Amino acid sequence: MKSRLDLAPEVAAALAEGRPVVALETALVSHGLPHPRNLETMASMTRLIREAGAVPATVGLLDGAIRVGLDDDALARFATDPGALKVSRRDIGPVLVTKGLGATTVAGTMLCAALAGIRVMATGGIGGVHRGGETSLDISADLAELARTDVAVVCSGAKSILDLGRTLEVLETAGVPVVGYGVDRLPAFHLRSSDLPLVARVESPAGAAALIKARAGLGGGVVIANPVPERAALGGAEYARWLARAEAEAAGIGGGALTPFLLDRLVKYSAGRTLAANVALLEANAALAARIAGALAALDGA
Repeated sequence: MKSRLDLAPEVAAALAEGRPVVALETALVSHGLPHPRNLETMASMTRLIREAGAVPATVGLLDGAIRVGLDDDALARFATDPGALKVSRRDIGPVLVTKGLGATTVAGTMLCAALAGIRVMATGGIGGVHRGGETSLDISADLAELARTDVAVVCSGAKSILDLGRTLEVLETAGVPVVGYGVDRLPAFHLRSSDLPLVARVESPAGAAALIKARAGLGGGVVIANPVPERAALGGAEYARWLARAEAEAAGIGGGALTPFLLDRLVKYSAGRTLAANVALLEANAALAARIAGALAALDGA
């Protein structure tokens, strides 16, 4: 699989020199945000990563290769091509063989980042156990990837459309630490907090880096759960009303189509407030991931 890796020169140089690199997914460009907000947000995230002293490495499958570090032309393809496929571990082989356009999810990005030697990625929220997942078994592949791949994922917890309690239970069983960044309870994507306590907390990028380095070699990743910025956070009661309406319209929709459908309906019912929150947390997580990657590189060089 490493023979399929195509690292951008900037990314390859940074990795060779031990400088901090942050991986980014392309599924948020192809399926997570509307055009042109998707490209605007990605540009903002990469700018914030650079300002914090790290190199951004956006991951996607193009023309039979795993591209790590996409240029603007490649990103535009993911942003506008309706044929872009969401790619997790299961999908990487088939998409490489057919030379399709593969937008990596959290799981797909983790796997490709690990192949390249990148230890930190930033995203909005991880996938998890969908409501009713105890009978449907509709569970995101992100959880299985976190159990096996040694990459730290900086996010705002799990998406709040999910069964957060069961998501945490699956991660606990898999041995994946979910670490609050300055908080003791699980952030819930658009909401700053849930009622679910976490077993660990860090207060700084250096603290997060120390935890990541301490468990290196044990297998599996780490979730660094960073709450959505307070200025953009939504209230729980109003969010619950919007989600109930969205779920009522989602009958018969499942698998990879469910999350984009629900998030799209939430944007509609909230008059765009969930989209604004999503962008704000993506930007905050990108900046934090860059600082953590920098602290991790400093520990390696000490």
